[in-house]
Amino acid sequence: MSNFEGKVAFVTGAARGQGRSHALAFAEAGADLVLCDRCEDSPVVRYPLATEDDLAETVRLAEAAGAKVVSEKLDTADRAAMDRLVARAHDEFGRIDIAVANAGVSTAAPVQSMPQAMWDETISSNLTGVFNTIAAVSPGMIDRGYGRIVTISSMLGRAGNTNMVAYGASKWGVIGLTKSAALDLAQNGITVNAIAPGNISTPMIHNDALYGMLRPDLENPTADDVAPVFASLHAQPVPWLEPAEITRAVLFFCDEAAAHISGTVLPIDAGNAARVTG
Repeated sequence: MSNFEGKVAFVTGAARGQGRSHALAFAEAGADLVLCDRCEDSPVVRYPLATEDDLAETVRLAEAAGAKVVSEKLDTADRAAMDRLVARAHDEFGRIDIAVANAGVSTAAPVQSMPQAMWDETISSNLTGVFNTIAAVSPGMIDRGYGRIVTISSMLGRAGNTNMVAYGASKWGVIGLTKSAALDLAQNGITVNAIAPGNISTPMIHNDALYGMLRPDLENPTADDVAPVFASLHAQPVPWLEPAEITRAVLFFCDEAAAHISGTVLPIDAGNAARVTG
């Protein structure tokens, strides 16, 4: 396990799912934490988002692991709120060493009928929020000559799919943002890398709305009913992966041993990367 004793890690979208997994791994490896989550549903996201109770539980678990934690309910698309949280973290911890831009949502509709509000929500949450995270933490990292930034893209940031025009555009954008930010910050001891997950077993894929879209022939499809559809999106015959598989890559990119890896995209998608170029 990597040792992050004395480091401060900022994780967005930390209330549940991948974000909680990343946060707790850093806590168990000795880091103190800065956490945030929106903790509020959206009218155009067709599954329940995390709650304040979810965020409080992540904080409780992290503190039980020995971490000091600063947490706030905020939308990463709100740059002023992000700047305030980073300033608070600097006041309380003195710095942010690591930032994981994990927060995001999934929406689904064909381009010809996607509401403008759904497009705006997806780009705001999945792309603008990642920009705001990097832009908010990077000045302090530049001052100290050190930083590790990890963004979360998707296998749909490297290939298109039906009904995923906004999600795909946002996640392709994350890769372009990551590579350009890596070049902007390369002279300052800061690395910026992206992870492109496949289907990850969180509420983003396990929800009635998505199940119904994948199996419209069934009245109340279950996880077992949709598993073959999810598996078809991978090359290896597995429908979904666990958040811990992404967390391991996050820790790898943030480890001292990865100091000279920057501007890369690591697919963790059960072999789907073999189907795309680059």
